[in-house]
Amino acid sequence: MRKLDELIAKFCPNGVEWKSLEEVFDIKNGYTPSKAEPSFWKGGTLPWFRMEDIRDNGRVLSDSIQHITRKAVKGNLFPAYSIILATSATIGEHALLTVDALANQRFTFLTRKNKYIETLNMKYFFYYCFIIDEWCKNNTTLGNFLSVDMAKLKKLTFPIPPLPIQEEIVLILDNFTELTTKLTAKLITELTARKEQYEYYREYLITNSDCKVEKMGNIADIYLGLTYTPTYVERGVKFISAQNTSSDYLNLSNVKYISEDEYNKSTSNAKPKRGDILFTRVGSNLGHPVIVDTDEKICIFVSLGYLRIKDERVKNTYIKHWMNTDLFWAQVRKNVHGAAKVNLNTGWLKKFEVLIPSLKTQTQIVTILDRFENLYNDILEKLSAEIEARQKQYEYYRDKLLTFKECEK
Repeated sequence: MRKLDELIAKFCPNGVEWKSLEEVFDIKNGYTPSKAEPSFWKGGTLPWFRMEDIRDNGRVLSDSIQHITRKAVKGNLFPAYSIILATSATIGEHALLTVDALANQRFTFLTRKNKYIETLNMKYFFYYCFIIDEWCKNNTTLGNFLSVDMAKLKKLTFPIPPLPIQEEIVLILDNFTELTTKLTAKLITELTARKEQYEYYREYLITNSDCKVEKMGNIADIYLGLTYTPTYVERGVKFISAQNTSSDYLNLSNVKYISEDEYNKSTSNAKPKRGDILFTRVGSNLGHPVIVDTDEKICIFVSLGYLRIKDERVKNTYIKHWMNTDLFWAQVRKNVHGAAKVNLNTGWLKKFEVLIPSLKTQTQIVTILDRFENLYNDILEKLSAEIEARQKQYEYYRDKLLTFKECEK
């Protein structure tokens, strides 16, 4: 940082030039070659970038997931060291492309004009684009879909300090980025190890107990939520869906409501009670179990189902832990293999085989696993907070390094 201060004092003690994006860059949208024309795609070797490339491979990209042929290109490819900025759909993302390339129409290309090639370091501008990302999120236009106000974007100004200062900022931020990435990776590795340790003991405790095998349908009744969308009201009976069970508990802080009258008319199958085990029937959180811990009236949507234990020799808390083991998931995978739409079907869920130890052993297993779960959740909370703090620290120093006063003209 001392060197940077010395460079600022030497080259720009009274501020730096600010230029608009349209002064510095050629600004053009990307596009998607016709999918109906095989010759545009078959055997293609030229990079064609989409949002998936950023999600999968980061923000400095040298190749794409999909490729196009030369025949698909209208004129020339955009030159290497252009920035792609998401200006519609998923706004607030950008990447630096280190190869000649094309991108789809969700991106706007920012390519240096010839007069700025020697005076603007594109890695410096890449870092400044994090600030532009936030500006884009707050400057959108309404239409058929969300998009950035391009007229305002072109007029947006940014600082261009002398090149030695840009290069020093890039060096500092590259090092800071690497350190932050390494620390985050270590924290995630620690969290993953704790999770695997917890899952190992959960599996071990259940599979190494003296158990009987029972069909799920013999120990629990299985119910599904409403198969239609009800009329929502401002206040009434809480109506919940899979989003309310994404954590390890029933989250009733963000719910919709149906009227008391509609609740009374609804099928009893959609009305879980305290102690029932809710499970997600569809989506990425498929099969996730949560125990109802309230006496409030609630009604559920078809994205959820629930188990009501009918065998007094079986604890609901034990079944919840069992549903998180591979003993449960192996049977799910067997039944959904090759299915066009994956969901937990009650027909085959009834036939699932469940390992049931004695009630005393179930209690012991639940006590141990609850402790492990609480310990893991505590570690998760602390490590997540540490990761967030490091990221905020990084963003603070990054933005501070990129802040310059404008010199008087």
